[in-house]
Amino acid sequence: MTEILTGGCQCGGVRYEVSAEKPYRTHVCHCTDCRKQSGSAFSVTWIIPKDSFRLTQGALKVFTSEAQSGRAKRGAFCPDCGSRIYNEIDLRPGLLSIKPGTLDDASGLAPTRHVWVQSKLPWVDIPEGAEVFERGVEKAASARSPA
Repeated sequence: MTEILTGGCQCGGVRYEVSAEKPYRTHVCHCTDCRKQSGSAFSVTWIIPKDSFRLTQGALKVFTSEAQSGRAKRGAFCPDCGSRIYNEIDLRPGLLSIKPGTLDDASGLAPTRHVWVQSKLPWVDIPEGAEVFERGVEKAASARSPA
């Protein structure tokens, strides 16, 4: 079943919609880059096909940086308020990592994976049952069960 989810930036200048298929895949990333980008202990991302994203108002500015994996990461954000809307990395061509906090309703996007836990702050707890990866999900062989 396809569902249309809407969202935008903090100032309201940027609005978007996503045509999404359930189930959703949502990650918590503990890498140092995501911590700096979010200004918090981790960053939450919702992985979607790029062609399901549509900007409906405003324009985005893009900042390119090097992720902890060493790959290029492009972050799209509102040029006025700075709210990060999504990330795009070379590892996942054709996919975007939407920031769920920018959605009007993110209640159905509970994270199921924690990645880059080798960089996790010691006071962050990972819920029982979550998939856990010491590095990124591309390193599936390094997956472990949560402690």
